[in-house]
Amino acid sequence: MTTATDKGNVLCYKGSNFFRQRLVLSILSGKPIRITHIRVLEDEPGLKEFEVNLIRLLDKITNGSVIELNETGTAVYFQPGLLYGGTIQHECSTQRGIGYYLEALVMLGLFCKQPLNATLQGVTNNNIDPSADLIRTSMLSTLKKFFLDDEGLDIKISKRGLLPLGGGEVIFKCPIRKHLRPVNLLDSGMVKRIRGTAFALRISPAIANRIVDKAKGVLLNFLPDIYINTDQCRGKQSGKSPGFGIHLTAETTNGVIYSSEQVSNVVSNGEDPSVPEDVGVAAAQRLLHEIYLGGVTDSTSQAVVILCMALGQQDVSKFVTGPLSENAIGILRHLKEFFGITFKLEYYESDESLKGTGSQKVLLTCVGLGYTNISKRTI
Repeated sequence: MTTATDKGNVLCYKGSNFFRQRLVLSILSGKPIRITHIRVLEDEPGLKEFEVNLIRLLDKITNGSVIELNETGTAVYFQPGLLYGGTIQHECSTQRGIGYYLEALVMLGLFCKQPLNATLQGVTNNNIDPSADLIRTSMLSTLKKFFLDDEGLDIKISKRGLLPLGGGEVIFKCPIRKHLRPVNLLDSGMVKRIRGTAFALRISPAIANRIVDKAKGVLLNFLPDIYINTDQCRGKQSGKSPGFGIHLTAETTNGVIYSSEQVSNVVSNGEDPSVPEDVGVAAAQRLLHEIYLGGVTDSTSQAVVILCMALGQQDVSKFVTGPLSENAIGILRHLKEFFGITFKLEYYESDESLKGTGSQKVLLTCVGLGYTNISKRTI
């Protein structure tokens, strides 16, 4: 990853990788960025529709942002404004799920001037981005570890929507906090129960029951305490496209959440039609893989953990995760470039030899920046 800083203190990047991370960190750090050579060798060069849509969303929650695009869309200049927040409504691109946009809002929401109340419309579940269900169960539960009072932090799915037409709606509410506290989380505990939700939109409700039966068939070999309910969406709540899927969570004795999900294929895109039983088995096996990877968070929330550790108070934070995801490695590199902060990474060995080992764990250690929300007034 090549980085250059020009005379105007602008961070310059090439390519479209980690586009969302760079915009989020640009807003938090106040440093302008310039990204060039965006998909210049592809048949359709330049920014995709969903990336332009993300810039519009970030523009809505900030005041005074300056955005410049060249004619072909292969270069963008972004000078961040002040994080304002407030009540916004946004129509997301159906090329990506609502989770793509929600992840950015989760990272920014705590540092706004006004509590964030965002209504996002689009695709709630797909097989590329984390769904609103997964962000609510996994990412928000991880985020709550970094501040004491979590009142007002919530995600509500008022409508579900699948590809290709979407039609879903998610309401995200986030309070504001002055700063984040340091954490010392090393022990994930043992898995004690598994919960889940299966949904079938604009098709027979019996499909959801078939998904549940197969998923439980796999998981009962691992644990007896399993309950998966079915979400019967009707009318406008079921979006504009037919489909089905399932979201599973495993909770440990220490309150750690591991999540997985699987959604049916989109037949209109030329994909083979999904079988409900296959969807249930795939989601169950993915959940077992997340449990095997272990750590005090699942792989989806690693980037949020790393960001919160870096922005925490000026004290040592320690956090154990499973093998780092590509997203987590990317944010570690970008934090050094935007904030000059580095992490100490080392293998973590648990003292208790009786526990199932799972995969190799990583111990993340860093001293926080002491990042403060200057907009948050204190009495």
